[in-house]
Amino acid sequence: MESSTIAIQDLHSSGENAIQQAAQLLLDEFQVLAPDAWQTWDDALKEVQASLQPDRISRVAIAHGRVVGWSGGIHQYSHAWELHPLVVKASHQRQGLGRRLVADLEAQVSDRGGLTLYVGSDDETGLTSLAQQDLYPNPLEHLATLQNLHSHPYTFYPHCRIQG
Repeated sequence: MESSTIAIQDLHSSGENAIQQAAQLLLDEFQVLAPDAWQTWDDALKEVQASLQPDRISRVAIAHGRVVGWSGGIHQYSHAWELHPLVVKASHQRQGLGRRLVADLEAQVSDRGGLTLYVGSDDETGLTSLAQQDLYPNPLEHLATLQNLHSHPYTFYPHCRIQG
């Protein structure tokens, strides 16, 4: 993948076709990681449409006229945003596009006065050693033993460089 041939832009201005492609990307790529997340086309399309609300950020990576990545931000607290979602087409993974999308989202959040961008990394499908575990009363002890058993995406985030 030539990263210079991929443009990151607002989904709002990318048109209905890009909205549909983002929904299909979400549906396709989460089938393995979280099959219960968006089970139908309508579920995925509703998620994309929700990302277009004024208090949200929705960005897509476009290569050769096709959506190959999508990131979003949800304003949660006075200066904090949640990264939701982040998805990259399988054929474009492990080539820096996810990091580019996160860096772009950080810049978008900063432009809106945000100071914090946080992520969640649920494991409802048994991808880590902590799936289905009661983590309390000592969550840090459990975290110290965390193992990635089946390519959970939580290992991606330490590869992102913090902006600022």
